[in-house]
Amino acid sequence: MSDQKPVRLPDPASVETVLASLEAPSADAELAPALNMAFPGFAFTVATIDDPYWRNPHAVVAADGTRRGDHRAWVERELAELGGDLAAFWNRHRQDGTKFAEWRGASAFASAPTGPGVADFVQLSLGREIEVLAGPVVDPDYRPNSVDHLFEPTWVSRDSAAEAQQLAGPVYRLRGRAGGGVVHMRSFLARRARIGKEQREASRPELGDRIIREVGPDGTRDTAFLDANPDWFDFVPRENRFFADWERSSACAHRIFDHWAFDIHDLEDRGRREIGFIPRPLKMPAGKLALEGGTSVHRLMERTGAIDAEVGLPFAWFFFMTHGHWVDPDVGQTIADGLRAGRVRLPDRDAAVLLAWADKKYLF
Repeated sequence: MSDQKPVRLPDPASVETVLASLEAPSADAELAPALNMAFPGFAFTVATIDDPYWRNPHAVVAADGTRRGDHRAWVERELAELGGDLAAFWNRHRQDGTKFAEWRGASAFASAPTGPGVADFVQLSLGREIEVLAGPVVDPDYRPNSVDHLFEPTWVSRDSAAEAQQLAGPVYRLRGRAGGGVVHMRSFLARRARIGKEQREASRPELGDRIIREVGPDGTRDTAFLDANPDWFDFVPRENRFFADWERSSACAHRIFDHWAFDIHDLEDRGRREIGFIPRPLKMPAGKLALEGGTSVHRLMERTGAIDAEVGLPFAWFFFMTHGHWVDPDVGQTIADGLRAGRVRLPDRDAAVLLAWADKKYLF
């Protein structure tokens, strides 16, 4: 946070006003300064993630570049002129050069600190999008078998490496409207812990009656579920543990949002509150670290150290492991076993975090 005292926290409407004010040629360079100007006292930084997505076709462009209007409305109008004949529609447009435009994008996150704590920051979940001339309005090789096929084209390549003529952009849009577009992380984590606790408490009457029945060579044994799981109501959500582990580890000297973004959801699904996040690394190691047969714990320590050096963060490998993609959880378990046996060492704070994780694992 800057030296100036914050005047107001960002809100979705104000953020969208800022995004709408950006001019495409300078949008990338001006996004953070525009946010800082709109929200005095905050110092936003912006990070993008290479996770391509696209929106459904939204416009039709003739061969001469003339825009023909909304894609769906154009298709419906053309079909109406042809009496709904899909074959006639296909024959009319398969070689006439008419194309559709769509928005393609990737995730971007703007974050600003609000205090000294690991969770003291605001995160804005954005999409950086460009409008492209995606491809022909019909598959030139195969006749459509339904109108839905026209509305959801599958015959164009949307590979991030595929070249498509850019028509407009970049523009930034606020994403994550299901409670995740504008988030103050400390408040979110408190809400996540509270809702998790309430949901577990709501199940107490049912769990109090639940019996675990074990059948063995000596007969049948019944155990009350809560007797078998005495810490059931002391559960800490994985999201809260991720931040707590960062704060307790060697990583704590670094701002978490300089290394990770958080894909947040907070919504109602069939009458149940669903809240949480998936951590998204801003810098990834070059390769995955799996536990291979015969790999010694000392070799694993060397390779985890190389990951830390590669991304410029102590104990980075642990957080990649909790993410569940770049470092195999078996690597963490093996190193924890080595710690307990005295065969390897970690800084005391990192050892404590790893051993606690090994006793009660969490993954995303």
